[in-house]
Amino acid sequence: MPTEIEITIKDITVKAELFDTECAKAITNALPVEAIPNEWGDEFYFTIPVEFTLDETATEDVNIGDIGYWPPGCALAIFFGPTPLSRGIKPVPASKVNIVGRIKDDPKMLKNAKGADKVKIYKAD
Repeated sequence: MPTEIEITIKDITVKAELFDTECAKAITNALPVEAIPNEWGDEFYFTIPVEFTLDETATEDVNIGDIGYWPPGCALAIFFGPTPLSRGIKPVPASKVNIVGRIKDDPKMLKNAKGADKVKIYKAD
């Protein structure tokens, strides 16, 4: 069963969910997480205290609203639009990510959170 979470960046909070995979469960067990987000086009990514390898969900085929785990950086990636590798509006990660969740609200709201110095991810009440 997915875990309901909330992601707050700047003054924007979006509802999301983490799936029922081993990688996503490891992330859920590490919550709450607070980090400094990096930006790569319309993607936020940041290191989290989880180490995991690529799993059965690993892909470079992601969609706007997907949440991925990027093993080389022990990082969570939140895709809300095109990235520097995109050829259209669809995001393209730097390399394969495990798909661990998705944003349930409009992910494009996160465009207004660019320049943030903090991201918080926590289980929803």
